[in-house]
Amino acid sequence: MRERDLVGRQGFFVAEGEVVLRVLARSPLVTAESLLLAEKRVAGLADVIAGLPDDVPVYSASQAVMDAVVGFPIHRGILALGRRVQEPSASALLASLPDEALVLALCGIANHDNMGGLFRNAAAFGADAVLLDSACCDPFYRKAIRVSVGAALIKPFARLAPGEDLLALLAAHGFEALALSPRGAQTLTETPRARRTAVLLGAEGPGLSEAVLKNAKAVRIPMADGFDSLNVAVTAGVVLHHLAFAARRED
Repeated sequence: MRERDLVGRQGFFVAEGEVVLRVLARSPLVTAESLLLAEKRVAGLADVIAGLPDDVPVYSASQAVMDAVVGFPIHRGILALGRRVQEPSASALLASLPDEALVLALCGIANHDNMGGLFRNAAAFGADAVLLDSACCDPFYRKAIRVSVGAALIKPFARLAPGEDLLALLAAHGFEALALSPRGAQTLTETPRARRTAVLLGAEGPGLSEAVLKNAKAVRIPMADGFDSLNVAVTAGVVLHHLAFAARRED
């Protein structure tokens, strides 16, 4: 079964590698359905296996057999089939957050490496949740999970329905929307953090739509002359770090 046929169906996904497997095993948002391990990896994962529910099957095979099953040499020797337990609506997720909250809202992120990096930064800098518009790729794609070092499995997220108004949704739940753009009217260092703040990021190249930039607070990160952009995941790291540790809260 190709991964693109699996992801999105009944919440299933494929996780790869020891770091990700250990996150999967302790996450309250997902469950392990089964494991496929190279024989040489079984002993080192005894603690993870022991902590799994009794009804989770664990399959072990030689490296050659595992490579044949997967379709390419999988040097990590660790695969898991997982399933998402909770799939809240975007509104329900925002309503569940504390009075003081930080959210990462993503628009049109189609690159799985960037998606994984964004979730990793969201976890590293304490964002409470991630919102995805309907054009974003799936954070549960195997590569995105791997790049996120498992953060996609523990960071609450929700996807907006097609046509759902992101800014109206954020406003309804009391969030100030900060839209990152090289054309922002104010710099990041000039931007205090509201009690409920949402950081909006668009895909590299097109960025955020004109409608979003017009109706949100547009913010820029000053850069050296002749350069006006960063990788979107790097941008998220810079902004979330500032809001988490440097910005004074705006009451």
